[in-house]
Amino acid sequence: MLNPECSMLDYPLTLAASPEDADQRLDQYLALKLPEVSRSRLQQLIAKGEVLVNQTAAKASLRLKGDERITVTGPPHAPPLRAIAEEIALDIVYEDDDLAIVNKPAGMMVHAGAGATDDARNRGTLVNALLHHFGKLSAVGGDLRPGIVHRLDRATSGLMVVAKNDESHRRLAKQFSSREVHKTYLALVHGWPKQDRGTIQSAISRHSQRRTRMTTRGFGGREAVTHYAVQRNIDSPYGKFALLELKIETGRTHQIRVHMSSLGHPVVGDALYGAPGELRSQSNKRRSAGMPAILTLDRNFLHSAALEFTHPRTREALRFSRPLPEQLETLLNSLENARPEGPRHQPASDKLS
Repeated sequence: MLNPECSMLDYPLTLAASPEDADQRLDQYLALKLPEVSRSRLQQLIAKGEVLVNQTAAKASLRLKGDERITVTGPPHAPPLRAIAEEIALDIVYEDDDLAIVNKPAGMMVHAGAGATDDARNRGTLVNALLHHFGKLSAVGGDLRPGIVHRLDRATSGLMVVAKNDESHRRLAKQFSSREVHKTYLALVHGWPKQDRGTIQSAISRHSQRRTRMTTRGFGGREAVTHYAVQRNIDSPYGKFALLELKIETGRTHQIRVHMSSLGHPVVGDALYGAPGELRSQSNKRRSAGMPAILTLDRNFLHSAALEFTHPRTREALRFSRPLPEQLETLLNSLENARPEGPRHQPASDKLS
């Protein structure tokens, strides 16, 4: 039973296991005795050694005998995280007193999730790097997302606009919501689309079973519009691929990835939406000519290549672009140099319209 001198707001608290609790797992016992505390939080407390059984840190799987004293030393709710400044290199494309344009690398989270309670998940983010570089950003997005007007997925690289003050943030956000910001992406997808140009207007919602995924097959989805144009088709020993230029009118979660997957053309490297984990050559002849049997990519072949918008204060029309990162250009070279007709043509990054 709960020590009568303790409450959910008075930690540490002590519980006394009774014979009726014998053979229960520690985590199951705590979930029953402390319904106010989420199961995920209980798991965190146990993992951090903040749950003691007879004064000794215990594992979640410990089976109780029914005569233990169980002490919970950590608070029932983790303190909210705040973005912290970290010295991390940034590719600053442009900056003034109101905004900055950054070229985000793949593999970097823009910010920690709102439900994050682990300090480790709040490290190495773009926001932390921005705070170190600029000192102060817009507060409109809250403590975890200062300056962030829009986002890119962790495995996606490219251009983002960052607000340095609240007024610029509000004006930029209005441009995004009014679809006045023009965003252009480059992507390599599996297979060749039937049409060289097209528009996808399938609504996007969260997958009912796989909550990390989005889908175009759910109910109550939000409107999403993606325009694509084939820059060139590639027929290689590793399969058929198409390099696409994409323009999105909306900014739904995973929009390009889920839209292209819905057509049967997932983005290369995007295992979440059906792309294979590696590209295998089907041609022994090409392998004997020195081409590797397997090509791998530890990110998605998706890059935010250009941004066009109006400066929030001066009303000047601004346009910024950045070429494909070296890793993506190298993979593209490998695929095109493996073609029977010979080497590839000019870099895709030179073809932005």
